[in-house]
Amino acid sequence: MKISIIGVGLIGGSMALKLRTKGIADFIYGIDQSEKHLTEALDLNIIDEKADLESGIKSSDLIILAVPVDAAKKLLPKVLDLVSEHQTVMDAGSTKSGIVNAVKDHPNRARFVAFHPMWGTEDNGPKSAVSESFSGKAGVICNREESAPDALRLVERIAESLDMHLIYMNAESHDVHTAYISHISHITSYALANTVLEKEREEETIFQLASSGFSSTVRLAKSHPEMWVPIFRQNKENVLDVLNEHISQLRKFKSALEKENFEYLGELIANANKIRGILDK
Repeated sequence: MKISIIGVGLIGGSMALKLRTKGIADFIYGIDQSEKHLTEALDLNIIDEKADLESGIKSSDLIILAVPVDAAKKLLPKVLDLVSEHQTVMDAGSTKSGIVNAVKDHPNRARFVAFHPMWGTEDNGPKSAVSESFSGKAGVICNREESAPDALRLVERIAESLDMHLIYMNAESHDVHTAYISHISHITSYALANTVLEKEREEETIFQLASSGFSSTVRLAKSHPEMWVPIFRQNKENVLDVLNEHISQLRKFKSALEKENFEYLGELIANANKIRGILDK
């Protein structure tokens, strides 16, 4: 199978490596605005050849759109303009409603499958790509009834080749759930990093005293704004909803400390401990 990867960064590069390892991809074209990324992807054997959008799509059976969600929303209609009834297009965006709605009336809508691999790191670029990144993670397919059966089967095969377990949702539900499970984690990490940078002016002290707990909590704060501002923009209402709840929870902790109500503080912590049983299933 010939595949075009539009966006040969962390996600697109990792998918390419895994699909090559599994023997799914016979030839991989790389399409990217960054000439540096394309050169690195070639050197790392992530792609076989650089291509422009039109020639890459024309030559491929499967087109994977792995770019920031704002770019995907604008680019997907152009990609669908170029495909035939024998080609399949999938994306890898962290928000789905905006992308799905952007092509809801497109004549080639059935050739598109909305997909979200639930994995990512704070790193970026093809040098960050790792073949086994998706193993054991969830792969979400949204609005599957809007995709042609053969296109859906191919994307299901791709997800299985990435060693992911599949979940099916509508786009709106996906965006609500990812706001709570994924997007709020990044906002919290950014806010904590900014809090420490504001209050602790001695960088050497931060470096010397930072524990593994602090480091893991602010790890996501290293994620790039080029990726996350578009996600927050497209999922604004859901993110605001979860952010309001998060602020409410922080106020409970603040109030318990101010009033020296340590019994209530313990109850808040004990209730939070319940998440461990869910995650350890």
